[in-house]
Amino acid sequence: MEISKSNNGVSNPSAGEEFKDMIKGVSKFLMMVIFLGTILLWILMPTLTYKTKWLPLMRIKFGTSTYFGSSGTTLFMYMFPMLLIACLGCVYLHFKKRKSYHIDRETKGGVWSALRKPMLVKGPLGIVSVTEITFLAMFVALLLWTFTIYLRNSFATITPQSLAAHGESLWQAKLESAALRLGLIGNICLAFLFLPVARGSSLLPAVGLTSESSIKYHIWLGHMVMALFTLHGLCYIIYWASVHEISQMIMWDTKDVSNLAGEISLVAGLMMWVTTYPKIRRRFFEVFFYTHYLYIVFMLFFVLHVGISFSFIALPGFYIFLVDRFLRFLQSRENVRLLSARILPSDTIELTFSKNSKLDYSPTSILFVNIPSISKLQWHPFTITSSSQLEPEKLSVVIKSEGKWSTKLHQRLSSSDQIDRFDVSVEGPYGPASTDFLRHEALVMVCGGSGITPFISVIRDLIATSQKQTCKIPKITLICAFKKSSEISMLDLVLPLSGLETELSSDINIKIEAYITREKEAGTEATNGKIKTLWFKPSLSDQSISSILGPNSWLWLGAILSSSFLIFLIIIGIINRYYIYPIDHNTNKIYSLTSKTIIYILVISVSIMATSSAAMLWNKKKYGNIEKKQVQNVDVPSPTSSPTSWGYNSMREIESTPQESLVQRTNLHFGERPNLKKLLLDVEGSSVGVLVCGPKKMRQKVAEICSSGLAENLHFESISFSW
Repeated sequence: MEISKSNNGVSNPSAGEEFKDMIKGVSKFLMMVIFLGTILLWILMPTLTYKTKWLPLMRIKFGTSTYFGSSGTTLFMYMFPMLLIACLGCVYLHFKKRKSYHIDRETKGGVWSALRKPMLVKGPLGIVSVTEITFLAMFVALLLWTFTIYLRNSFATITPQSLAAHGESLWQAKLESAALRLGLIGNICLAFLFLPVARGSSLLPAVGLTSESSIKYHIWLGHMVMALFTLHGLCYIIYWASVHEISQMIMWDTKDVSNLAGEISLVAGLMMWVTTYPKIRRRFFEVFFYTHYLYIVFMLFFVLHVGISFSFIALPGFYIFLVDRFLRFLQSRENVRLLSARILPSDTIELTFSKNSKLDYSPTSILFVNIPSISKLQWHPFTITSSSQLEPEKLSVVIKSEGKWSTKLHQRLSSSDQIDRFDVSVEGPYGPASTDFLRHEALVMVCGGSGITPFISVIRDLIATSQKQTCKIPKITLICAFKKSSEISMLDLVLPLSGLETELSSDINIKIEAYITREKEAGTEATNGKIKTLWFKPSLSDQSISSILGPNSWLWLGAILSSSFLIFLIIIGIINRYYIYPIDHNTNKIYSLTSKTIIYILVISVSIMATSSAAMLWNKKKYGNIEKKQVQNVDVPSPTSSPTSWGYNSMREIESTPQESLVQRTNLHFGERPNLKKLLLDVEGSSVGVLVCGPKKMRQKVAEICSSGLAENLHFESISFSW
């Protein structure tokens, strides 16, 4: 492919690039149109116009078929559009290049800059931008609109005659109506609940988000879902008690709504909800972690409670999550090759894995790691510190010894001189579809302790860009706050062990301000500390980390979503036409609703597992042996020990190396905390991107400075590291 260059040195797109841009534009336009149409449907759903005019027409068109029955209406009106958006998102991301050929520098002020600025810094919602507040307000408005219109229309049907016919008082009739409508608006929240935790989904990266940074949306929606469903259940219990029908609580109607199934679902949800309380989650994280597997019980009995037809309104997000979850399961079944482990004086470990050179990921991506010898069930996320551009065959993560799991790992590695074998499984990497830090004239990265890890990948990626491209690299300022001087050794991880020239390029303008807050001078661990490196013996069964769906993973994901849904439609159509319809004739009064729901759930599961497994096996067969190395004769080096770059005795050993260049650009400050306001306001440049990762107070302080209006050139990047 040829790319022409203009007189000013900026690459212009070729015909092929223009075609890709057209595909991206069409995909994005269709996604927006379909999404807006779906939102319009949600808005109209509670109205009489929808109930008396739209719904009858849709039932005639979709709900009278002998192949899908009454469930066809919600299947094609609510589930199909969301899956189509996800498939279009896959096409869009496939054609979206990681690095664009044209760079638009961010400028001061502007509408988009204002929308990205933090609006709320302190409070239960955390750091929230203007855009996030706007969408949250719109979503809450949708819930209030739906609930209000539902109540107004339902209360209008309550008459003295209807009260007498049911033997109810006015307040009882209104309570029952309100209870039902609380459940209906809870379904709206449930429809979006699983999208932020579908790590490999196309929907989030298509709009510039990541699953990791969207966890807060999952938390917000989870609180809404459980609050609404809890009120829904309590109102019905009060109603049943008031009309002396408390036995309704244990009723399982196979032809209509099953109350008992709903109560089982609610109890499972409440158990998950209780463990999300911050103090419980921090102190008993394993309880929180394992309790969240009750989502299977929660969703299964929710579908059994309302029936499959109504479930299709809330199921699209869960369907996308199931595809993602099964692909993660397939990836986690294999052991990956662990090359080495570097143990730093600061109780920190860098694990380096073998990576398929075709696997490309963006800076700030995360990798989920499982080590069976530590815990067979626990998976822990870690920020990737390597750059796929700078280290095409290696992938590294840094683990700080802080919790029980990481402490056990550190003890296991630091107490042994040689470990021949270490089984490790991974899921990921997961991260943004692209990151364009080049749009800023300067970058300021503020971190505390192990919060430096995501910025290591950013710095390495910018170094790789400077070596391969002629574009201007932003000025980099890294502000680090450490408690002890031994943690300075984490700066040794900023640069990789290989892949660099003899010295840092002059194109890289980097400055590091490191603050050691609890010590007045460097301790013995900082001056005499050693970095221990362990090498692991490879096994023929170990695999390099690679994408489960190969180089064209987005297209394959779209193929899985579309083909699994198509197979589901074919199988369900056959079952309905030749088994259920001859019995029920679309009356929904003869054939068991519970049995029908279970059949639908099984067919969905089989369709997802079959298509995902087929795609994985095809890609494994085609790409699995391309870079498979003969490892049986590889010699494993003996453990090594080297001084840190910050000890007095090591300076002579690192002369004329990239690490020496980095040391010369570093200022150490003992016994003080960084004056963030002064440091940020002193950075020059028309556009300054500000990233922060560290303690809650540090994040709030940086966000507060960026949103204060003291400097219009500060752009707070909405990047979260909260997994």
